Amino acid sequence: ASLPFHRVAIPNKADTCTGLPDPVKGTQCTFSCSEGEFLDMRSQKCQKCAAGTYSLGTGVAFDEWDSLGFSSAHHSFSAVNIFCSSTWTPKGDYVASNMDECTATLSYAVSLKKPGTVFFEYFYPDNSIYFEFFVQNDQCQSTASASRWMKISEKDWSQHTVELNKGNNVLYWRTTTYTVLDSAVKPVLLRNIAISGVAYTSECFHCKPGTHSTKPGSARCAPCPADTYSTKGATVCHQCEQGKYSEAGSGSCKPRPPCTNSDYFYTHTPCDSEGKTQLMYKWIEPKICNETIEGAVVLPASGEKKTCPPCNPGFFVTNSSNCEPCTSGFYSNGTACTECPVGTEPVVGFEYKWWNTIPTIPLLTCALFNLFLFVMTAWEVAGEYVYTTPGDQDTDYLMLILNVPGYSLPQSTVKDRERSELSRITFVFETICSADCKLFFLAGYNEWNNNIVERWNGSNRKQSYSYLIQSNSTVTFAWTFQRTGKFNTERKYSADVAKIYSIYITNVVGGVASQCRRCAVSSGKADSACVPCPAGHYMVNRTGECKSCPPNTFIKAQHPVGQAACIQCGPNTIRNKAYSSCLSDCTLDMQTRGGTLLRYDFSPLSNVTGFNSSPRFTSKGLRYFQHFRVGLCGKEGQVPATCVDNVTESGREVRGYVCQSTVVPSEIRSQSIVSSQPFLIGDSLIGVTTDTTLGGISSPHGLFPATSGLPDVIFYYKSSETTQACKEGRSATIRLRCSPTVTAKDHITMPSNCSEGTCDGCSFHFLWQSQHACPLCTKNHYKEIVSACIQGIQRTTYVWQQPLQCYGGESLPAQKVSACVPLDLWLKFGVSTGSIAAVLLVGLSCYFWKKTRKLQYKYSKLKMTTGGKECELPTADSCAIMEGEDAEDDLMDLTKKSFFTKMKSFSREFQQVSLKTDCGCELILFIVKDLDLRREF
Repeated sequence: ASLPFHRVAIPNKADTCTGLPDPVKGTQCTFSCSEGEFLDMRSQKCQKCAAGTYSLGTGVAFDEWDSLGFSSAHHSFSAVNIFCSSTWTPKGDYVASNMDECTATLSYAVSLKKPGTVFFEYFYPDNSIYFEFFVQNDQCQSTASASRWMKISEKDWSQHTVELNKGNNVLYWRTTTYTVLDSAVKPVLLRNIAISGVAYTSECFHCKPGTHSTKPGSARCAPCPADTYSTKGATVCHQCEQGKYSEAGSGSCKPRPPCTNSDYFYTHTPCDSEGKTQLMYKWIEPKICNETIEGAVVLPASGEKKTCPPCNPGFFVTNSSNCEPCTSGFYSNGTACTECPVGTEPVVGFEYKWWNTIPTIPLLTCALFNLFLFVMTAWEVAGEYVYTTPGDQDTDYLMLILNVPGYSLPQSTVKDRERSELSRITFVFETICSADCKLFFLAGYNEWNNNIVERWNGSNRKQSYSYLIQSNSTVTFAWTFQRTGKFNTERKYSADVAKIYSIYITNVVGGVASQCRRCAVSSGKADSACVPCPAGHYMVNRTGECKSCPPNTFIKAQHPVGQAACIQCGPNTIRNKAYSSCLSDCTLDMQTRGGTLLRYDFSPLSNVTGFNSSPRFTSKGLRYFQHFRVGLCGKEGQVPATCVDNVTESGREVRGYVCQSTVVPSEIRSQSIVSSQPFLIGDSLIGVTTDTTLGGISSPHGLFPATSGLPDVIFYYKSSETTQACKEGRSATIRLRCSPTVTAKDHITMPSNCSEGTCDGCSFHFLWQSQHACPLCTKNHYKEIVSACIQGIQRTTYVWQQPLQCYGGESLPAQKVSACVPLDLWLKFGVSTGSIAAVLLVGLSCYFWKKTRKLQYKYSKLKMTTGGKECELPTADSCAIMEGEDAEDDLMDLTKKSFFTKMKSFSREFQQVSLKTDCGCELILFIVKDLDLRREF
């Protein structure tokens, strides 16, 4: 139950204890007063606040931010930044979040006597920051997660209201920045925080300097206008003295400085009815300088009137010297509109190269981005270019914004889902700087939610830049120039300037044409309307006839004219059905130098695969990775690799074969990682080969030294996106290396000397090791081993050749079992046959040896009986063996020597001598060496 309270007087000094009023019974604790009132403690009634003061009744408001941690109505704010020194920073009328890669929390604790609300205004322009607001109660229970995430501010300050419960409430505003690259992060801003449901207030608060309240019972104080000021508790604003000035909401006036050349700018007036324009000089508003004091410069005189330049291409000059767009089907060079001839079509877009006024078709606006306040004086026209004017401060962001309604391809262009080029924007610019100026080019889906596409630092010569538009949601482009990032109240670099000479964007809905081009004409129709050539055909420029492209070619140009528009597909790739690109079906037949045919099937690796680089750390200690996603190959309809920006709920994404994003481990929004800054590395497949160079892209052997003789299969990719650093676009090579022992499908590594996959930021190289990168196994990859015949059974086993360099394909044949004859049977047969042959051989040898001895003996005996006449042989007594001859023969054998010893000695005992006689006869003599044997003979 609500209980009343008692008002008790407490002495200011410890020794004052007399004359104190008696305690007074008060009202119930839930009692409250209206806005602009306070509770008079003596009368216990609500009274109106006096002029110069204000009251919120049962609420508290915070619209002045000079410091954090202060007390106000017995409540206090606190700001915490985890592991970082930066935090929320008071900026006077608002408080700004940190801009580095840290988490900063602004908290406020309040006890409500009844249910109430919290209201605040915020400006949240940058999707590189997470911004959340939530409330915790006594049990540390937070608000629902669906409502805690703040939405991106579309254009101006956003408002947010949350209901609060009775009791203790802790309010949290938390920001977490996720940017690891050097980019311009815009902080979150908070202002006008109001909380209702607190206890009544017993006093009114004085208006702060620079504000006032003229009537009693004010709930808020109004700011003083420019060139006026007020002190604390003011009821009126006072005019500044002569020679002084003040900004809106100022508590004092400052002397006006002498005017300098930085206080004015030049512009060209719009063309008048006579077709004349004039160079004029204007003071920068609001004017704060004094041109009458000593040393001040005066505004230069206006120039003479000159003839206006022609209108921009696609426009014509009206009778009132204004520029109006040509109607559909017409073109113009800036003077008069001419209808496109039959068989041609207008090249639609918008081209700005003459700057007499800021164009309004499509909407082109400029804004000064200073402390997140916008003034329409950031860029001015100068005839041949548009340039940045001096801002209020050198740290201002000077923005030129282009909004287009959408895109539409010409009638002669084939419309297909895989066409990447929807439009293209090209501009010519120049920067002249003496400090650390920066020029940013951004693209997005509204003015305040865009992404940095490219940036240029310092002075840059006059040059052209082109950006490919691939999504219909990219309808806003911004050029942002900042003279310096170092804050200074004085303008030191007003002479630093950015100039844009021309802007040209194609295929814009409602665009105009500066020229016409020939197109293919539909036959048999009276209107001769332009039609696209069939898929896979190009147009002959002179006749408009469509001809078929050569086999296995695709059409890259948006408007294919001439056979040069047909581009041959790279090695081991085939064109798609739409004739817009080439693809690989993940199969490959490769002939080695030795003539062996290797067949590959990379289908198990075709699914989109993600992997990270080694961890990196920012100067604040934030850990991040470079995350890559690869869609190696696949048939038509294969899901491409996608990299997203999930820092905000409406993040963008890129699709292709290879892409990269920066990821940071996170626990907020129930996400394991936060991904940002995605970009494409490869959106087209150039070819698949074992060569180390293809289409100007190189994959050196030294990046990934080979460990086997099998060559790596290399996939080559190219991206059509160009940047200042990669003027030829980015490229990627993926080496597939056979590793039969690697079963994982995501074993992808980067060069050891380039830990993020690239050494120059343009050419990326990866090594993918897998068993699926091996050629399919064939009969040449295994051999057979035949076992011994055991018990009539012989087994044939098949084993892989080592080292194994194949996977899948043909499997090893099963073991074969066959009948056979045992080896011991053949051995027995062989031994028996050999033994018999040896016995026969020995017997024959003995027989012939004995015959030879007999012949030798007979010859010797015949020689001894010869008469001595030359050339006469003794007359044979008988042809038969004489009696006793065998006995004499036997004398040769009556020795105790062994058979082999006798054979050996026999050869030594006789010496054969051949003699020629006078009559032509040849005598063969056997000389007996042994003396005993000689006696026998």
